[in-house]
Amino acid sequence: MIEVLIADDHTLFAEGVSQALAAIPDLHVAGTASGGMELVEMAKKTRADVLLIDLEMPDLSGFEVLEKLKGSLPAIIVTMHADAHRRSQAVEAGARGFLSKSTPLPELAAAVRAVSAGENLTSLTTTLREILDNYMEPTLDPGAASLTARERELLTLLGEGVSATEELAERLYISPKTVKNHLASIYEKLSISDRTQAAVEAIRLGLVPNR
Repeated sequence: MIEVLIADDHTLFAEGVSQALAAIPDLHVAGTASGGMELVEMAKKTRADVLLIDLEMPDLSGFEVLEKLKGSLPAIIVTMHADAHRRSQAVEAGARGFLSKSTPLPELAAAVRAVSAGENLTSLTTTLREILDNYMEPTLDPGAASLTARERELLTLLGEGVSATEELAERLYISPKTVKNHLASIYEKLSISDRTQAAVEAIRLGLVPNR
């Protein structure tokens, strides 16, 4: 799971990006900040793998945030002003990526994965598209990746609010005992302990819409 911190003084944009990324199974938004200074303080206290930073904020600019953090966390500048001059400044300040706010969500998610994996999206030796193509698919943790098709079906139902053993059995045309066996396997693979947590995991894994 990749932990992301977002800094943008446009609340609607920050919340929109946060909700969109939270619906992607291998990404988790650890927090959002409305300014650069708040992000700097948050980065000291919150575990994060990648920062998404706006350029223009009321207290500290994205460039100043990068200078204060001194490369301690990989950062992607996400801005409305994605011109060549600002891109050059971002590269000098240590940004690992420089994207427009109009970047489609799948590409933004791919950029987060790439930067988390150590890629530098500002490199001139490879095109951005070539790098992102390698990171378009979510990378699930081993437990989630090992779920069987039947276990994923069961998780989907739990995420949709079906929790009674008898109803789960009826929906899947299996016995209540088999339902319990599948649940035990799911709990072990996802390191969870009950059906409520399983429902949350179903949403996180994208098996049902995030509500």
